[in-house]
Amino acid sequence: MRTTTAASLLLSALSATVDATRPFLNEPEIAQADQYGELEPGFQLPPLDKIIGIPDFDYVARGFLNISSYTSYRAGAGGEWSYRNNLEVYSRMHFRPRMMIDVNNIEASMPTTILGYNFSAPFFIAPAAIAGYANATGEVGLTKGSAAKNLMYINAQFSTRSQADIQAARAPGQIMFHQLYVNKNITKTEELVRRAEANNYQALFVTVDSPGDANRQRAARFGVGSADNSFTAMTWDDYQAIRNLTKLPVILKGIQTVEDAVIAANLGAPAIYLSNHGGRQLDGSPSPFEVALEIHEQAPWVFDALEVFADGGVRYGSDVIKMLALGVKAVGMGRAFMYANVYGEEGVKRAIDIMKREIYMDAANLGVADLKQINSSFLNIKKFETAPWGL
Repeated sequence: MRTTTAASLLLSALSATVDATRPFLNEPEIAQADQYGELEPGFQLPPLDKIIGIPDFDYVARGFLNISSYTSYRAGAGGEWSYRNNLEVYSRMHFRPRMMIDVNNIEASMPTTILGYNFSAPFFIAPAAIAGYANATGEVGLTKGSAAKNLMYINAQFSTRSQADIQAARAPGQIMFHQLYVNKNITKTEELVRRAEANNYQALFVTVDSPGDANRQRAARFGVGSADNSFTAMTWDDYQAIRNLTKLPVILKGIQTVEDAVIAANLGAPAIYLSNHGGRQLDGSPSPFEVALEIHEQAPWVFDALEVFADGGVRYGSDVIKMLALGVKAVGMGRAFMYANVYGEEGVKRAIDIMKREIYMDAANLGVADLKQINSSFLNIKKFETAPWGL
């Protein structure tokens, strides 16, 4: 009996060690291979009604697209630790579900006001370059899909479709924002701002997390590295200069520390966007979720001083809910919608519907009656720092 007990304890200890030290997952795997089988480039896409979750779009895109196109979206920096951490960090933050709560009106709390504009949900299509690798409609599919569901969409500077095509695809009155980089030539930067104004974008998201070229080894193997290297590091003086160029709100995309969040708030920024560029710039950079937690713990007043957006590895409704619980106003999804866009506009709409449904279900099971009232009491923050990976 004693030997058996000792052996059991040893096996349990070994099992715990393996669980705690196992490698990161590259992508979530939830029996997609069992349903779709092995897919090859150019195969017939599975029917959209067979797409169950956001990871399914990744699985389909990985099989359908040629390796260069898929790698353009998938690649991270260096050994891709930050890419994987973005995906898995949510598993370390456990929920604290509350029971006996009336959750019948959750859907009514889904609409979200972002920068003064009303959208149908607290998540959005994050800017991602070259949407045309997934589908010939490119950004047109993203524009039409977001319009149909009244979802916030930030159009990327490096688009495959022309601005004329994108503007023609906009629905009457559709609110859209635009992402851009600061050019080494201030005159060219001003030209980009004026072009965005002329195209009736309602806000500018300026990327600040790419002051240097990225060490994207996976991308380099297939010739799909950074889109452009004519852009430069942005300083706080540059930020003020750009704000002086336009009446549009200028949001800094790529904040990665509480210190920079505080500086932005003290400068009167209307909003900040927490992002590590999808883990594509600096391997070892923190996940945006961890940055949101850092702000929550060290400078919670920032969430009241300005609107905070964040992206990074979001694949489930529960990921969005965890971000919202920390104080994030709206949560971005980049790669997820690039993969959904393999199906064009209809894929984008399907992805939006999936996320809305998951947020509703998960919020109900968590005991959140109103998404706008969610707070960190629904999260086990104390356990986060010591939680083993993958649990």
